[in-house]
Amino acid sequence: AHGGGRRAELHKMAAAAGAEAAAEEEKRLSEGDPESGGDSDDEGDSDSSGDGEDEEKENEAEIQRLEEQLSINAFDYNCHLDLIKLLRQEGELVKLRRARQKMSELFPLTEEIWLDWLKDEIKMASESCEREKVYELFERAVKDYICPEIWLEYAQYSIGGIGQEGGIEKVRSIFERALTAVGLHVTKGTALWEAYREFENAILETAQPAPGSVPSPEQQQVLCSQLEKIHTLFRRQLGIPLLDMEASYAEYEEWSEEPIPEATIKNYKKALQQLEKCKPYEEALLGAETPKLAEYQAYIDFEMKAGDPARIQLIYERALAENCLVPDLWARYNQYLDRQLKVKELVLSAHDRAVRNCPWTVGLWIRYLLAMERHRVDHSIISEMFEKALNAGFIQATDYVEIWQAYLDYLRRRVDFTQDSSKELEELRSAFARAVEYLKQEVEERFSESGDPSCTIMQNWARVEARLCNNMQKARELWDNIMTKGNAKYANMWLEYYNLERAHGDTQHCRKALHRAVQCTSDYPEHVCEVLLTLERIEGTLEDWDAAVQKTENRLARVNEQRAKAAEKEAALAKQEEEKAEQRKQARAEKKASKKAKKGRIGDKRKADDEDEGEWGQEEELPRKRHRGEGDGVLPEEDMEVETGLFGRSAPAKPDGPANPKEKASTSRKDIPKVFHDSSKDKVTVFVSNLAYTMAEPEAKLRELFGSCGEVAEIRPVFSNKGTFRGYCYVQFKEEESALQALGLDRTAVEGRPMFVSPCVDKNKNPDFKVFRYSTTLEKHKLFISGLPFSCTKEELEEVCKAHGNVKDIRLVTNRAGKPKGLAYVEYENEAQASQAVLKMDGLTVKDHVIKVMISNPPLRKLPEAGRASTFPAPRQVYGARGKGRTQLCMMPRALQRQSNPMAKAENGMVQNSPATSSEPPAEPKKMSNADFAKMLLKK
Repeated sequence: AHGGGRRAELHKMAAAAGAEAAAEEEKRLSEGDPESGGDSDDEGDSDSSGDGEDEEKENEAEIQRLEEQLSINAFDYNCHLDLIKLLRQEGELVKLRRARQKMSELFPLTEEIWLDWLKDEIKMASESCEREKVYELFERAVKDYICPEIWLEYAQYSIGGIGQEGGIEKVRSIFERALTAVGLHVTKGTALWEAYREFENAILETAQPAPGSVPSPEQQQVLCSQLEKIHTLFRRQLGIPLLDMEASYAEYEEWSEEPIPEATIKNYKKALQQLEKCKPYEEALLGAETPKLAEYQAYIDFEMKAGDPARIQLIYERALAENCLVPDLWARYNQYLDRQLKVKELVLSAHDRAVRNCPWTVGLWIRYLLAMERHRVDHSIISEMFEKALNAGFIQATDYVEIWQAYLDYLRRRVDFTQDSSKELEELRSAFARAVEYLKQEVEERFSESGDPSCTIMQNWARVEARLCNNMQKARELWDNIMTKGNAKYANMWLEYYNLERAHGDTQHCRKALHRAVQCTSDYPEHVCEVLLTLERIEGTLEDWDAAVQKTENRLARVNEQRAKAAEKEAALAKQEEEKAEQRKQARAEKKASKKAKKGRIGDKRKADDEDEGEWGQEEELPRKRHRGEGDGVLPEEDMEVETGLFGRSAPAKPDGPANPKEKASTSRKDIPKVFHDSSKDKVTVFVSNLAYTMAEPEAKLRELFGSCGEVAEIRPVFSNKGTFRGYCYVQFKEEESALQALGLDRTAVEGRPMFVSPCVDKNKNPDFKVFRYSTTLEKHKLFISGLPFSCTKEELEEVCKAHGNVKDIRLVTNRAGKPKGLAYVEYENEAQASQAVLKMDGLTVKDHVIKVMISNPPLRKLPEAGRASTFPAPRQVYGARGKGRTQLCMMPRALQRQSNPMAKAENGMVQNSPATSSEPPAEPKKMSNADFAKMLLKK
């Protein structure tokens, strides 16, 4: 049987080798190789050789550059890929093997990289010792990800060694492992089952007796055993939900000479039902675009409810193969393995792959350390893994505090505190000291902060010394160090130390600590004073009580005095702000009055001209002026009802038009009748703003711009009374989908300015409506860059950034006029590339400007303080269609209209004068004489 199988395999290999040689020969012929008889002249040969030499030199220089870059930063994933590609192209097999080896030590390799590596090694492996190295490489490959193709390649390669001792059993062992790993794969598992059956069928063919001969009992036993193996494979496969199960069942019916057992049929029908439940999830994965994270998560939830551990593990592995840079997915998978399966090799392998894929995520490292401790891994290996974590390049200072704390917790659990001294205890103390120094030197130098302002590591060290080692003196030294780091002003820090001293120290040191706390605390001194008095009430003498009372009274008196001074200072500042606001208000009023007087003189002149010409037959309705602040977004309700400007004024045309074309255009715009806004069409309308006032033909320009989104029904630009464009308009479409698509044109540059496109929403009815298309939370795959030169373009910045990863998008921040502000947001494909770019680009010089680079995490917008008056303008009173007439004057002086309670605020941010908002009853207004009223009216 062994000899027959070997012969069949040799025939297969020979056929494959012949086909490959033929393909190479055909390729050489098509390329005009001289050795194969192709025609080429000498000049062509010299040119091609010269080009080849130049290309070879360029590749060698690029290889050297990539190797130097990797010597600086070994974690540059893209640099590894480029180096391997060039070395494979140049045929540098020794360097190529070394480059792949280095990359595999740092990162799990993808399926494509492993298959290329394995195929190259298989071509060079001819002797048995070299085959063993290929087997070792396959073992490493199947550990990185669950890949059906790699398992299939492994099994087929092992068939080549069938002639060696134990070759058949080794092949079967590899097939069984492959079925365990990926045999449940709904879409790709069938190929492995069929390959296994083909192998067993080949063994069956070699075991058949010669035609016409009678098999011996031994041969008959071998035949029966082999037939049973194939039957078993069919039955096992038919009990698993796989695609094309019907074809496998039909094949079994045709192959088997006996009826299929009822148990097999029952399992087959059950598997079919389960396949129907899985099909929607498989179809969703098939139709989705990479990375398919949401589809995989739904599939995982489905399998979790079913509760089959093997299927849950497989779907997690499938999801991670396509989402290997998603830390949360790794965390959920590792949590499931830790809590449910608890198999040491499986758990530790998953944790190791997690930290190799997402080394910047501190949570994965902490879980890995815990898993190694849980499965009793050797201490030296855990310590080595911790050192790797410190070199992983975390993106926050607090991450280093967390990893140090996790490692210190592990070391503390190793110590036997019943002994006065031990090697483990000394190692713990040494690690505490090293952690404090590391945060002070390494972390603070990189992040400008230690990440541990409250000194939590030193606090834990002090607790260990006091409670577990009975070394209160060392604990006091540590707490003294903590207080010198700026923590002495916080009451909670003193109370933490007091509680430790109370539990493990003595009353004298407790009293001393509280006296110092009363003197130093600035945030909650009353609390500390109360604790001191309580201590003396219970344990102190009369002298101690008197000293404590005097100490606390003096301290609280100073605190109250300081608070009073601070309140006076704040009140003075508030008064200054109020005076400045009043001055600005008066200045605006004077400016407005002067403009009004000037406008009145011009209006009188125009009125006289109009009366002379006699062209106005009736009084005209003047549009109400839109105040500042109402143009940001959609017009208020009263402005939406009647749009002024181009559609808002009607007048007979004058016989003699102006000579100036602009004046002529303005005059023609005044001739168009009013158009009322239809709020029922808001869903098919977008509001466009921040356009240039100088835009000549806004309707034609915008129709051309928005035509790509769908059929435009109407464009309504808004003009002033003089016929000039006001920079905003309404674009109405035929379909709602077109309006939604038009929102994608937001921030498009139009005549040098970013055009704002937003939904058409009435802000009076929806005051909280805001449109902001960018995230305001932490985005670990996006960078914020500041300090850029204003002349820096998007293309130039992309050239700088793409050296550190694949750049998905770049946004240069501009003001409303479209001028750059020296800021930019750069979005990478994943967190790894972004964190790598931060390390490389922060402090880089771009056109003589030193830029700052950090992970995008915009600060929260500050809300208005409770005690200050809101800066939002008061809502205008709604009048009739004619607006507020000039005769509707308010005779009440402005001084009497001021709010009597400026500290109170209503929900809309405006100051209210309600007794319910004040703790004191309102003061009775002072009676005033006619002379007092006259003074107020004549004041300024």
